[in-house]
Amino acid sequence: MAYEILLVVLHWIIQLVPIGVFAIVAKVVGTEGFGPFKAMGAFILAVILALALQSVWYLVRIRFFSWVRPLDLLRGMRDALVMAFSTGSSTATMPVTYACLKEKVGLREESASMGALVGSNFNNDGTALYEAMAALFVAQMLGQHLTPVQQLLIVFTSIIASVGAAGIPEAGLVTMTLVFTAVGLPVQYIGLLLTVDWFLDRCRTTVNVLGDVNVSCLLDGRERAVAPAAPAVAAS
Repeated sequence: MAYEILLVVLHWIIQLVPIGVFAIVAKVVGTEGFGPFKAMGAFILAVILALALQSVWYLVRIRFFSWVRPLDLLRGMRDALVMAFSTGSSTATMPVTYACLKEKVGLREESASMGALVGSNFNNDGTALYEAMAALFVAQMLGQHLTPVQQLLIVFTSIIASVGAAGIPEAGLVTMTLVFTAVGLPVQYIGLLLTVDWFLDRCRTTVNVLGDVNVSCLLDGRERAVAPAAPAVAAS
């Protein structure tokens, strides 16, 4: 009975979310005009650029600290990266990531499982980057000055919040309240980010999966494991 009531309440919340987002957007437009939405475009470009630089950093590390070649890796992981972008869920992509690492890239089972299965729950670098940038964006939009200590606090809480984020679409918005609260930013402005989060969520999930792949490749080492030779069959 309690479970059924909980489901009904959750469905009410889901139905009310669009109305709440519309109310937040209307309030911002009514009090500040369309200026924040112009800044939102710059925020989107900044997040995409930061995620791209993070991806390049992963590929550089893979190139110099593992036997896997970056181009071969991207070809082998294509199915997992496309699924991560289309679903926005690292958990849903997890079995595809593991299969691609083991069967198409050729990593050892231990390395593939550590990065794909364990990393998908704890290694969410794209989410951490996004939450930190979102907090800085809202602070700039409100004209709130953040001290160096507060900026370091944003970095720290973003890392903690990304670890606690579930591997489901847009889960980072829930844990983002921790980042905003830590530096005194109004959490109601998180609703403003919902207008663009559906796209940025897919971008950061793709980077999250690529981060898991990076860990697996580094664990596999600089030399490729040689498959044991099949035992010879004794002649009768």
